[in-house]
Amino acid sequence: MNSTPVFTDDTIVFGLLMLALGFVFYTSSRPTGFWNKFYKIVPSLLMCYLVPAIFNSLGLIDYRISNLYYMSSRYLLPAALVLMTLSIDLKAVFNLGPKALIMFFTGTLGIIIGGPLAILLISIVSPDTVGGAGFDAIWRGLATIAGSWIGGGANQAAMLEIFHFNNEKYGAMVLVDIVVANLWMAVILFGIGKNKQIDRWLKADDSAIEELKNKVMAFSAKVTRTPSLTDLMIILAIAFTAVGIAHWGANEISAFLTSTFEAVNDKKNALSSFGSQFFWMITIATAIGIVLSFTKAKNYEGAGAGKIGSVCIYILVATIGMKMDLRTVFDNPGLLAIGLVWMTIHAGLLILVAKWIKAPYFFLAVGSQANVGGAASAPVVAAAFHPSLTTVGVLLAVFGYAVGTYGAMLCAWLMEIASTV
Repeated sequence: MNSTPVFTDDTIVFGLLMLALGFVFYTSSRPTGFWNKFYKIVPSLLMCYLVPAIFNSLGLIDYRISNLYYMSSRYLLPAALVLMTLSIDLKAVFNLGPKALIMFFTGTLGIIIGGPLAILLISIVSPDTVGGAGFDAIWRGLATIAGSWIGGGANQAAMLEIFHFNNEKYGAMVLVDIVVANLWMAVILFGIGKNKQIDRWLKADDSAIEELKNKVMAFSAKVTRTPSLTDLMIILAIAFTAVGIAHWGANEISAFLTSTFEAVNDKKNALSSFGSQFFWMITIATAIGIVLSFTKAKNYEGAGAGKIGSVCIYILVATIGMKMDLRTVFDNPGLLAIGLVWMTIHAGLLILVAKWIKAPYFFLAVGSQANVGGAASAPVVAAAFHPSLTTVGVLLAVFGYAVGTYGAMLCAWLMEIASTV
């Protein structure tokens, strides 16, 4: 596990990722033959995620010594959010109704109750797996996973500060977090390829989603033109000027809040997640895109703004896939079992509620990832359905930041009770 990968230079690694993306897009475009049949079973988006994971698992690359995920999430993600919201119809987004929020909070509830239920179930088979005393108590470590799966990295750090889990054993929790969350994202991406079949089984009414998609597609068709070099340069200027503003604003707001409000500066406080620069970067980038959607800048959708945004998203997908190491799946079977049972409860509750309220798979997938993946992956999953839906993923991820610490604290207290039963 600690051996040096074949390629350590990020320039080369980036080349490999782009080769993988090019291969997937080329083969998935074949109208007949083996690849046509293959992609009817395995969605192309899932392959964009899995091929880099295979590279990482084979030891060709190592995400731990690469800065490509940081580059993609800090530069390409906000650029994509701006470009993919240029043509958004905000009124149509709000017309999607309450089901998106219901599924998001269902996902949150699934994480909150899933943790203690997983402890109770695993304790029947292996009591030692869920034991530990003092700062070594497993429930304290699992609290950090709860923070990650409801809000994100900032909430995870807050849980570590609040519940004081043994730092020497914290790496095992991070591993379970990454492995289980990435396995679940792979399942979500696979489901996107079967979206229509799942919606029929759920008896879901996706008319509002289709209306939003059709509005954006109609607008795009209306303004479509062959992009000139000037068009492309202006699109990139819009995107990366906005990225610069988002980073500047995020730094300023985060610094102001942490220096002005003691609660935000205190990592043990539930409000500390609002000091996260990443949170404000995503929020500002999305806000810029929404504001520009009310101006003539939205006409650049016809010159390919959304497609350039999609390129950024697919590169991000590949760098997220890099973080998956299939060799680690069985490194700590006990903790992994807790994580898998926990995620199964989360997924099961989402499916039950989606079936009950006839919510489309889109709301299930994005509601889940807004919790488990946060602002880095919820927009990715939303955009996989259609670029016009990206904003929905961002808005739900913002809710995740807001409720993450509170939900994780409740989950931790329930897990403490469950571990002593």
